[in-house]
Amino acid sequence: MAMLKNMLKDRRANPRKVKSDFFDYVLEELDRGDSILTEAIALDLMFVLLFASFETTSLAITVAVKLLRDNPRALQELTEEHENILRNRENKESGLTWKEYKSMTFTFQIINETVRLANIVPGVFRKALRDIKFKDYTIPAGWAVMVCPPAIHLNPDNYKDPLEFNPWRWEKGASKNFMGFGGGMRFCVGTDFTKVQMAVFLHCLVTKYRWRTVRGGGEIVRTPGLQFPNGFHVEISERQTE
Repeated sequence: MAMLKNMLKDRRANPRKVKSDFFDYVLEELDRGDSILTEAIALDLMFVLLFASFETTSLAITVAVKLLRDNPRALQELTEEHENILRNRENKESGLTWKEYKSMTFTFQIINETVRLANIVPGVFRKALRDIKFKDYTIPAGWAVMVCPPAIHLNPDNYKDPLEFNPWRWEKGASKNFMGFGGGMRFCVGTDFTKVQMAVFLHCLVTKYRWRTVRGGGEIVRTPGLQFPNGFHVEISERQTE
């Protein structure tokens, strides 16, 4: 937030003649006399934009790579799925098509299981608009409510052996207890985009490259968000054509 505040200060002191990024449009809105946007709200929006559009996806991809490294069987099945896509492609020079993307059955299982275990967003906030009865409790109107996805995703009543990386548990489709992207009217608008990003990354990784872990790292901590305090170091090499 300190970095964003300094950037805002610098941009205001040195305005650009041509708007080139989201920050420029935020500044334009702030300078309007009738804007409801304040500097504090603008900085919050910038922070949320960075977290929602980059931090979450990059962390999820990192976790997926780590989990695949630790589970050779899953990596092998994922690789076979994407090699079949290449073999069945009519135009060998073309890139991924939407039809190919929609055929990535096991890839989606990998993504769901990664999101379930990673719980990149540790809490989802809501506000009770009216008194809500829940079991023997009443949540008064106006109260803030924090839903904790890890409490659901890591509950053995919902998922057998919840700490185990098991993408095959998704063979029958989505679970009613899965809320990796929120739920209800406030379902994450970037859900499908995130899945596309992860699927395309995994496709390129397993069909074009090989990787191995180097140095230390790979440990995960939650503070409360997921982090790799010592990094996760891999050496990537181009895959040799067989």
